[in-house]
Amino acid sequence: MTEQVQQLQLEDVIGDRFGRYSKYVIQDRAIPDVRDGLKPVQRRILYAMYKEGNTFEKSFRKSAKTVGNVIGNYHPHGDSSVYEAMVRLSQEWKMREELIDMHGNKGSVDGDPPAAMRYTEARLSEISNEMLRDINKKTVDFINNFDDTEMEPTVLPSKFPNLLVNGSTGISAGYATDIPPHNLEEVIDATLKVIDKPSASMDELMDIIKGPDFPTGGIIQGKDQIRKAYETGRGKIIVRSRVRTEDTRGGKTHIIIDELPFEVNKANLVKKMDEIRADRKVDGIIEVRDETDREGMRIVVEVKKEANVEGIINYFYKKTDLQVSYNFNMVAISDRAPKQLGLKEILESYIAHQKDVILRRSQYELSEAERRMHIIEGLMHALSILDEVIRVIRESDNKRNAKANLVEAFSFTEAQAEAIVMLQLYRLTNTDIAELETEHSELEYTINQLREILGNEKQLLKVIKKELRDIKKKYAAPRRSTVEDEIESIELEKEVLIAKEEVVVSLTSEGYVKRTSLRSYNASTPDEIGMKEDDQVLLSRHVHTLEHLLVFTNLGNYMIIPIHELPEIRWKDNGQHLSNRFRLGTDESPVTAFVIEDYGADISIVTTTRRGQIKRTELKAYEASRIRRPISGISLKKDDQVVSVELSHGGTEDVLLITQKGISLRYPLSEVNPVGLKAQGVRAIQLKPDDALAFSGLLSNEKFLVTVSQRGAVKRTSIDVFERGARAQVGSTLLKEIKSKPHRIIGARLIENNVDIILYSQNTSFKLDARSIRVSGKYANGSFVVDENEFGEVARVAFETVQ
Repeated sequence: MTEQVQQLQLEDVIGDRFGRYSKYVIQDRAIPDVRDGLKPVQRRILYAMYKEGNTFEKSFRKSAKTVGNVIGNYHPHGDSSVYEAMVRLSQEWKMREELIDMHGNKGSVDGDPPAAMRYTEARLSEISNEMLRDINKKTVDFINNFDDTEMEPTVLPSKFPNLLVNGSTGISAGYATDIPPHNLEEVIDATLKVIDKPSASMDELMDIIKGPDFPTGGIIQGKDQIRKAYETGRGKIIVRSRVRTEDTRGGKTHIIIDELPFEVNKANLVKKMDEIRADRKVDGIIEVRDETDREGMRIVVEVKKEANVEGIINYFYKKTDLQVSYNFNMVAISDRAPKQLGLKEILESYIAHQKDVILRRSQYELSEAERRMHIIEGLMHALSILDEVIRVIRESDNKRNAKANLVEAFSFTEAQAEAIVMLQLYRLTNTDIAELETEHSELEYTINQLREILGNEKQLLKVIKKELRDIKKKYAAPRRSTVEDEIESIELEKEVLIAKEEVVVSLTSEGYVKRTSLRSYNASTPDEIGMKEDDQVLLSRHVHTLEHLLVFTNLGNYMIIPIHELPEIRWKDNGQHLSNRFRLGTDESPVTAFVIEDYGADISIVTTTRRGQIKRTELKAYEASRIRRPISGISLKKDDQVVSVELSHGGTEDVLLITQKGISLRYPLSEVNPVGLKAQGVRAIQLKPDDALAFSGLLSNEKFLVTVSQRGAVKRTSIDVFERGARAQVGSTLLKEIKSKPHRIIGARLIENNVDIILYSQNTSFKLDARSIRVSGKYANGSFVVDENEFGEVARVAFETVQ
């Protein structure tokens, strides 16, 4: 017993077993055969129904009976998988030519499931007869079924190119296939073209086959991609719904959708379109309703008088399955192996299959005709010597002896002798003798015809062409899908997508942002803004919903927030934190924010950092479609942070820099050349090792600079005292240096008229009017506004613009 135990590597065993499983799934489950375009389960369903006589000219039978028959005899898998395959073959929105007729609920284009198989009835459709015709004439190979009790075909004769006509979709181990359905008439014409001209070019074939022809219709865009798919087996096309407009009473317009892209779920589409209406992602939609009935598909979108109808349609194309992409991946089993096939290769494989089918059928019919001819010749000879034949039979002991005597006396063969002894007496009339002679001449003609087919390929191809033309004549139907050369690009204008509405936007230093309606804002006072204790407002202004909020953080990132995407929150509530929309870094917080309407404006973003870097970048570089996470706006060195971000209009302003130790430097912004988004920038000021930049601002109409030190000293300085220097200089002193307890600037602001200054210590705060601070010279330290011993050290400063 121990001698039978094998020592094998686990990876070898798993690899071998999975390889066998993959081969089985690829060949015998998921990928169709190039010859008949069917997967094994589909082939077995059609053959089982055909064998049981469940054909188009007979009455319907319960689907459960067919499923049980298929499982019991040919396909030992779950009943649900067999029934699903059977139902799909009957669904007119999935099959270009349905192969099964079904009574009862067989599902719907809304994705509704079919009724259970005990409720539905089915039979083969008429065109399925063409798939199975001549199968009993040894036209295809048969193999034993799974338990060797029945024989099943390895392929169906398939008198039309079903792989292209009905297409296929499937996923197996390592392979997938997506072959779209095509128009029967076009496919047959292309097959005839390849038969007549094997060297036919792709241009010639595409003159015949315009592209896929989906059962649900629609509009196909991208002829170049269709050509690529037909040449290589791979390509990507766009399929869009057929949409039109109707003008109704009252000046309103209805958008009508009559056809959907292939395999799009109508119910889900209508739901998505109605969600767009409910969420007001597009302005102007009144109602979306599904008016589909037995007359056909009809989805109605009712829009307002002033709505941009074309813009709404384009939005639906862009954001819903009203337009989808279809990826060709034409993989089929050819010579027992999966292959990526182009159009011509599929047609050539089908023609080769038909040659084999017609040859085998002709050989079978010739054999049958010759066998019958042999019998007829025996009967005719027997009738010519009838009296002697009767005498020999009467003298015989029994049937077997009579047959032996006939063979011996007249050289009949065993088969002829059998036919003679079985001859009924009424067949001895002159009429029947004439019939034998007629049948003999007909058989003679048939045999000559069949021998010509077997011996002459031209005659063989002629037969294939005739049968294809007969099918085309009987089953041809007009195209349903329209093919357009170019893929139309869809541009969505903001004005179409968003209703322009005046709102108020606010952002706080702790990162709370909100959009407030004018009604909520006007019902409160500006001071009643909701925010946490010790938080402060970075931005608060009237904007409209077509603008963007550009938020810059201390870690050098920026975030784009379309105003219309902000949730509407009451003015007295805190708002939504930025971390709800973006993944912020540890200790990352907003520094400033701007409202942008046009990224093409002549505006630059000027960024300065704590370690004395300055960078100027054009606003257009900040425009981005990826707005779901922070984007890097400057490359920061280790331990560096952003101090300020300013907007420059035209680059004509002066830069004013103030360090923590009170060093100031002013120079033209024109000395800072514009650079790209990811650049570090250039040196703004020559800093001492123990100093850092505390403030940076652009001078335009401002008259004063207000600075606050940690000791509670506030200084108001006229801008005129700052003389122009050059970039990267050391700068000049703004504060008088005190050795025992030096002042360090922790906040500064350029002001034109007036602001309120709020000083915060660890335990309390103090507010004062900037105008109450006298204007000091350049080397003064300012006025103490709080007693540092009682108030404590100033931790931070806030500035509020006086309304």
